[in-house]
Amino acid sequence: MNPASIDEWFPIEQQRKYVSQVKGRVGITRRRAECFVKLWAYLFLKQQQELGKQLQLPLTELSLPEGFVACTHREAHELFYSQQERGSDRAAGMMIDKLVALGLIEKEFDGNTTCIRIKYLLPNPYNSENTQKSIDFVPDNFNPRTDAIPVATFLAQNYNWMNKKTTAVPQRIARILRTWAAQYPICMRVLRRYDTQDPVGFYVVYPTARESEEKFFLPPSRSLHLSAATETDPIKMATPGDMDCTSVFVRSFQLDLSHQQHHLLCQLLKDVQKTLIRMQADFPNLCDMYTLAIHPTSENLATAVGFRKTSPDPQLSLYWMYLALDKFLALDIEQAVSTLNLDMN
Repeated sequence: MNPASIDEWFPIEQQRKYVSQVKGRVGITRRRAECFVKLWAYLFLKQQQELGKQLQLPLTELSLPEGFVACTHREAHELFYSQQERGSDRAAGMMIDKLVALGLIEKEFDGNTTCIRIKYLLPNPYNSENTQKSIDFVPDNFNPRTDAIPVATFLAQNYNWMNKKTTAVPQRIARILRTWAAQYPICMRVLRRYDTQDPVGFYVVYPTARESEEKFFLPPSRSLHLSAATETDPIKMATPGDMDCTSVFVRSFQLDLSHQQHHLLCQLLKDVQKTLIRMQADFPNLCDMYTLAIHPTSENLATAVGFRKTSPDPQLSLYWMYLALDKFLALDIEQAVSTLNLDMN
């Protein structure tokens, strides 16, 4: 069946009934709910067709498909964006990753095709956007004993969006994070739910040794570490008191997908400013900031706070991005990100 024809087989009026239920869950915007319902309907219809079963069309209600059903990014693009000018295969893949992070679907890669399983649960009426806003969140030190695994898990989801198969393994990322924390814990912070103490945001502002500064002017792919399979860290951390340390590398800045809201983003960014001021006591000559935007959403955020692209990569769609430290410290965070679209899909 043609995924662009999903509205014929499962009419918009019926879709809206499911959308109104699904969007009650934390982190699920109307747009994400609409894409999820279309995906659910398409996978169900596709499986029934493959099994040779006859259905009375158009559908008036949905059943869960059994197990995993193959769905390419091209099919997802036709589902999500066939009625719009925007969108691409990559954007469709990013939407799928968001639905995975929100617990609505699971995905596997069998070596050739992405396969998806619907994991729908009726929404909890108490688990709403307003409820999330009433929860307190506090910036805190990264605890390598309790935070490494949950942080590594949502970082891996961010890194794996650009891969056709999972390559960023949470266990490996957790090991790297614990190594950094043993070297200089001040540069690693989380945004923590006050009630559960679970980390929902994380960043690393990594003081870079002088001998590694040349990496910021070479192809960015040579400096991938958390998102790559390289065991040796290509960038060396400076030690406190190093007068030659002038650069800080924002190696990670991420909110869990289910917590991407402006007030939480501002809270975490303001904490970055405080941490950098604190780090200046250990590295008095810090003046340059670099980052490497792995995800398009991260690139938009970096641009909003003042980073500009510098050195491109000849093989991948990656750029080093630069910002003077003093400019970031003087930034009005809320004004800078006020118009930032956190829901690109």
